This record gives sequence, C-alpha cells and structure tokens, in this order.
Amino acid sequence: MCRIFGYFNAPATPHEMRTVAALQRHGGPDATGTSRAPGWGLGNNRLAVVDLDGGEQPYGRGGPVQVVFNGEIYNHEELRRRLEGLGHVLPDRCDGSVLPALYLEYGEEFTEHLDGMYALALLDTRGEVPRLLLATDHIGMKPLYYRWDAADRSLRFSSELPALLGFGGTGGRLRESALDAYLATRTPFGTRTMYEDVEVLEPGTTWVCELGGAPRVRRRPADVPDARIADGFSAARQVRHTLRSEVGRLLVADVPVALITSGGLDSSLVTALAAERGPVHTFNIAYRGVWPFDERHFAREVAERARAVHHQVEIDPADFPKLLEDTVWHLGQPNADPIALSTYALFRAVRDAGFTVALTGDAADEVFGGYERMRVAAERAATGADWSAGYLDALSAAPAALRDGLYTDAYRTHVAMDPALPAAAREDLLHGPGTVLERITRFELDYRLPAYHLRRVDHLSMASSVEARVPFCQRSIVSLGRALHDHQRIQGGQVKRTLYAAAAGLLPDPVLNRPKQPFTLPVTAMLRPGTSLWEYARDLLTPDRIAAAGRLDGQAVDALFTAQAERPDDTAALALWALLVHEVWEEQFRHSARRLTAAGAPGGTRQLAVAA
Repeated sequence: MCRIFGYFNAPATPHEMRTVAALQRHGGPDATGTSRAPGWGLGNNRLAVVDLDGGEQPYGRGGPVQVVFNGEIYNHEELRRRLEGLGHVLPDRCDGSVLPALYLEYGEEFTEHLDGMYALALLDTRGEVPRLLLATDHIGMKPLYYRWDAADRSLRFSSELPALLGFGGTGGRLRESALDAYLATRTPFGTRTMYEDVEVLEPGTTWVCELGGAPRVRRRPADVPDARIADGFSAARQVRHTLRSEVGRLLVADVPVALITSGGLDSSLVTALAAERGPVHTFNIAYRGVWPFDERHFAREVAERARAVHHQVEIDPADFPKLLEDTVWHLGQPNADPIALSTYALFRAVRDAGFTVALTGDAADEVFGGYERMRVAAERAATGADWSAGYLDALSAAPAALRDGLYTDAYRTHVAMDPALPAAAREDLLHGPGTVLERITRFELDYRLPAYHLRRVDHLSMASSVEARVPFCQRSIVSLGRALHDHQRIQGGQVKRTLYAAAAGLLPDPVLNRPKQPFTLPVTAMLRPGTSLWEYARDLLTPDRIAAAGRLDGQAVDALFTAQAERPDDTAALALWALLVHEVWEEQFRHSARRLTAAGAPGGTRQLAVAA
C-alpha cells in the first residue's frame, strides 16, 4: 500500500515533487522513490505491507517499463509463478513487482489479470516517445486524482487531492456548482471534485497517453454477474463460502492485521469468518458520555464470541472541533458523513496499537441491499408511486426543498443549469434497464460507493498509515450481489436478506436480530446548545460569513440553528453539520492555488510554500 504521484508532458521542479511527496507521506512513511527524465516524473511513498525488505518503487527502475503502484494485488503469487514460467525474472516477492513483467506480457490488458485494489501509473519508454498509463481497480477502492490541461496536453496526478495541489497552478478554480452538488449528494459524485481543473479517474479505467498527444480512455468491460440463483438457501450458502475465502485471502500480510468491528451485521460477519483462521484483534469506537446509537455492547458480544482481543476506542466530544479540522484536511474536499470524524480517530487508534492493516465491513449495504432508502424506493415503486424524489432526498445532506430555501436567488438560478448528479448516472437511475432496485444497486455501486465511502475509508485510514481492506468489494462478492433477485435483497420490510441468511449461526442472536441502525456519529444529539460542537459551528457559520460568497442566505442558515435549538431534528442537524464541514474545507483550501501550507495538517508539520 502506498501513495503515488507524478507528471507527464509537464514542467515540474524537484521542489514540487518533494512537496507533493511530503503532503502525502502519512500514507507511505516507509520509503520515498522517484524517477525523472525530461517531460515526465514518477513518485511513490511506500507503506510496507508485503515483503518489507523489498518493494522498491518505481518498480522496474532503469528498465523500459517503470511502475508506481498504490494498493494490494491479492493474486500476486499466482501471477509471479506464471510470469517466471514465461521467463521473466522478478526482483523480490512484493506484490507490485509483478506489474512491469505483466505489462510486457499482456500490454494494456494487463490489469484484467489483477485481483485486488489499486491505482497505478506505468511509463513505457520503448517507443519513439514515452507512453503513460494510469489505471484504477474495478470499484474505486484506490482513488487517483489528476489535472489534465488539454491546451498544453500536460498531466499531473496523485493519490490524494491535497498533495496534487502541491503541483503549482493546480486547483486554481473552484467549481461554482460544487456546493450544491455536495449538499445534494454529501460529496462530489462521479469524476468531479470541488475544483474545475481536478478530476478523479473512474473505477475500472485505463487512461493512455503518448508524450505530446491526447489521452485515450479505455473502460474495463463490466463484470458479467454470476448466473442467478433461484434458491435463497443456495444463494446464502454461496455468499458465505465466497466471503469466507475472500476474508482468508485478505488476512495475509507481513504486518499485524486488525478488524474493524462496529457491532452491525457486516463487520461482525467479517470478524467471525476471520476468527476461524486464528486469533484476531477487534476495534470499536464509541463516544464519552451517553449517546444514541451506541453499539459498543454489540461489538463486545461479537468479539467475545470470536475470542478476540477487543480494543474499545473512546473519543471525547470536546475534541471534535480539532478532529474535524484534521479529518477535512486529509479528505481534501468536504464529505458530509458524520462518521468521517470517527473513522479518522478509529484508524489512528488502530495504528497506535501497532497494526498496519485492518479489514472493514464497508460496501455490504450497496452490494446486498441494506439501506432503508433502497427498501422504501422499492416498495413505493411496487405500488406505482413516485420513488425517485424521496430516494434522492435520502442521499442528500439537505433535501431539495431545504437547499432551495438556503440559496440566494442568484445561486439558485445558477445551479438549476448544472445538476448535481452526473447526467449518465441520473439517466440510468431513472430510466435505465432493470427493476428499480436493480437500477438503484447499480447507482449505489458505480457512483455513490466510490465517491462517498471508499475515498473516505482510503484517505482516513492512510492518514494514520493503515491499509484498509474491504472484503465486500472483492469482485467475486460484488458479482454475487449483482446476480441476486430483488426478493433476495429486500422483501417484507427486511433488507440484506441473503447476507443475514449467510450469517445465521455465526453471530450472537442479539446482533442478528437487532433492528438495523446507522453506523454514525449521533450528530442530532451532539449538535445542541451547550456542546463544544454547537459553539464551534456557531462561530464558523455566522450569517455574515456564510453570505459573503453570495451562494447562501445567511439568515436562512441562522434559522436552521434556531430550529435545531428549539426542536432537535435529524434533517436540520445534518444540514448544519454539512455546512460546517464545507466551511472548514473552504477555510483550509480556498486559497490553495496561491499558497498551500501544511499548517492545516495534523502533527505540527512545518509550512510548505508552493508558488502559483
């Protein structure tokens, strides 16, 4: 697991390369490697997980094909045996070391042989001019941010957005409609970021460019779902068997591995299957005091049944303002999920306890149909009622009617011409093939999961030098989930029916039979007068400050505070939280084009000045 960065057909000074490396060194503290020549440069920060003494990047340094790589290739041993059988000599047993030889053997299609999570950059110097390939995994577990300038055909890229801003001139223009997109979907969707000139490479994409030429984008063909299994018992058995195998593969590392155990079905099932392989360590986060949605007792039951060494992490709500600033810094753009703050604190505790890898239960809801909004939409569609407005509002940090009331007249007019959702995503969601639940599942997997969940998990785990592995994102699991009938996902008011059936007998009954609740920060209860979070939000979201950019009506935002103080409400609380996160982000990044500093980063890092 690493961080990567570089440039192609672009000027970049050694100072800029050092700056970009420094800004994401938390994600790869074990080594930094670079390779440069006229017109291009590749860089890497390494977090050693496999073959701790090997794995020097760029792989293939000095040869005709060089690669920098972020991620984990779970089938690297199989690939190594195949490549050595074909005559290739590999320098060590690090998983990424197979990449140059794999490309030499299979060309641009080499990523189709990879089973894992990855973002990589490959430079091929065998032709008349150098050629660069960028590639991402099938579902977007490892993001790659880039700035492509069509006028001068130049490229700059990195694993984290704040690091990309270390290249001079990047991030100079905020996307005017970004605030609306953020409030509508809780974070920018698709390839968009908050910046006009920065995008994210789509999952399952290979981006190819020759020096001085225009890029050619190649999307990996979508995985064909497994044949549908009509029998619910057989489907559950196959899911359990496949998940057991994937969890076992993802436990393999040359460093200590931990488990994130929230106390809900998904992470608890991963914990139970991991414990079949031997002793495990589990981590759960809770908040000092008495708050709604406290799951620590469920997590403890799961840990006890698994005979795990259980680590109960507890954070003080008084520390939330500082935690929020650090969290927003590492994300690089706003994400309105309140659990982001807890995610950052939890992975920090995992690292402090001596673990470098952690398995999580993320993505099970998207794969198997676990969200209440999915159930409500499917049930409304079955009666012929409109389902889309309610579903889209459930995705938002502020429903459409509330957003409309928060905006100024000018901003309301502007965003009406630039919809928050990518056009292709909206069209497929509303009018694409398949049932409503099948369309929603595609939308959740292809658009929401990478943008809203996986980037958050990646950035906030690597902020503490922890590699997060996600069994439910494995292609075999996703393929099984895509093949389920609607009734095998949701029926009779029950969500994730197949996954619950797969977990039967493996988890304590109180965990299996408990009502589903969100794994989240209880922001409605915490954002109340008298709390440190309330005072912090009031200080940052003053009417004059909010109104200064001309997008929000300061008095309308102030009215949200009044409503929340008098009648605490989930909708008002989440909207205020989202606005607070956005304001913290603007405070840290609005001037990034002129001067980027590490003052906002945790740990008291010295300032790093970057000329525009």
